[in-house]
Amino acid sequence: MGRVVLFDLSSQDPERAAAFYSSVFGWKISEPNWGYYPVTTGDDNQPGIHGGISKGPSDFPHGTRIQIEVDDIEESIKKSVELGAQIVRDKMEFDNFYLAYLVDPVGNGIGLIQNK
Repeated sequence: MGRVVLFDLSSQDPERAAAFYSSVFGWKISEPNWGYYPVTTGDDNQPGIHGGISKGPSDFPHGTRIQIEVDDIEESIKKSVELGAQIVRDKMEFDNFYLAYLVDPVGNGIGLIQNK
């Protein structure tokens, strides 16, 4: 089963967005890394879904995307496309994971993440 493991908030003013969520909801916002502000929304006593805030690219300037953990990102991309999804960013490699962005058949932006 694909679990929702992260979220991304895209904004054209990520500093302002980070200040808002930190002030209103008490989220812990870390210093940015490559323009991505890691977000912690809970702790060991009351876990939450963590994520990040970044400046949205031209293909996703603002909005929220969930990241769904998958066992095989290539197979998940293939099956998603067969069922009507569109690829926004194909499989990308990072130090500890692979990531892809899609739009589901009804227009929702999602991310697929596979840990190495």
